[in-house]
Amino acid sequence: MTERALRLGTRRSALAMAQSGQVAQAVRRLTGRAVELVEITTYGDTSREHLAQIGGTGVFVTALRDALLRGDVDFAVHSLKDLPTAQPEDLTLAAVPLREDPRDALVARDGLTLDRLAAASPRGAARIGTGSPRRMAQLNAYARSHGLSIETVPIRGNVDTRIGYVRSGELDAVVLAAAGLNRLGRTDEVTDFLSVDFVLPAPGQGALAIECAAVNADLAAALAELDDPHTRAAVTAERSLLAALEAGCSAPVGALADLLADGQVVTEMRLRGVVGTTDGSTMVQLSTTGPVPTSHGDAIALGRELASEMLAKGAAGLMGERAL
Repeated sequence: MTERALRLGTRRSALAMAQSGQVAQAVRRLTGRAVELVEITTYGDTSREHLAQIGGTGVFVTALRDALLRGDVDFAVHSLKDLPTAQPEDLTLAAVPLREDPRDALVARDGLTLDRLAAASPRGAARIGTGSPRRMAQLNAYARSHGLSIETVPIRGNVDTRIGYVRSGELDAVVLAAAGLNRLGRTDEVTDFLSVDFVLPAPGQGALAIECAAVNADLAAALAELDDPHTRAAVTAERSLLAALEAGCSAPVGALADLLADGQVVTEMRLRGVVGTTDGSTMVQLSTTGPVPTSHGDAIALGRELASEMLAKGAAGLMGERAL
């Protein structure tokens, strides 16, 4: 008797469908079972308010998780940066596959880089669109320190909508996650990749999360074959920092954990974090290093350590949105 197809819950956007389709292919190869995509609309997809207004925490994942718990789907794929930091007991984070490029990317008019754009705007200040307070804070801080003239403009919408603002001339540029553009096959539209040395990504950016119901142990074990331990350790440290700061998904917090190598041997993990006001006038940016985590607890401890240092430097007063 042929096993029924596995049902993969996904948001309806082109990006969500693309990344879920890639996971579906991997699961088919892994299990030999058919996988069908089940499109689910989330509150974050239907609301036109800015994420900070609707309390960005969980708005893109709650409907998917509800479908899992009802048994409407067998597993779900999320952009990991959208997940609340608290993991529900009745759901299992079965796999965090190998991370894509975590950087932010600029799509600007006339093929301009950030520095050239800010120096060549006919408006006086280059208008740059983003839906992220984190990006606003760091872009404005960079502009202040380099004498550049920019105006960050809050926007919502899918990739086509956002890039459309540039094509129409309404904005000079937009900032998007490089990973999403890569997964959509649209990297050729990027005019500048923003270095993580001055714009840290959102915690978990570039990584996917594959969830299933905790009671479905056999499926969880199968999906775990897609897990990349280095990616999981890195995003665990980043999300631990976010949780310890008690910040929501739309708070102006950036974090990135990366592995440091001595020759061919990985020796340490470095975690960098930043919190700032959206106008870029005040920033707390620190880093810490520690041994490569050998357990979930080690990665969590690294995040908490850095969060404690950042809070001691005044980070709490710079976050406009607390976790819900």
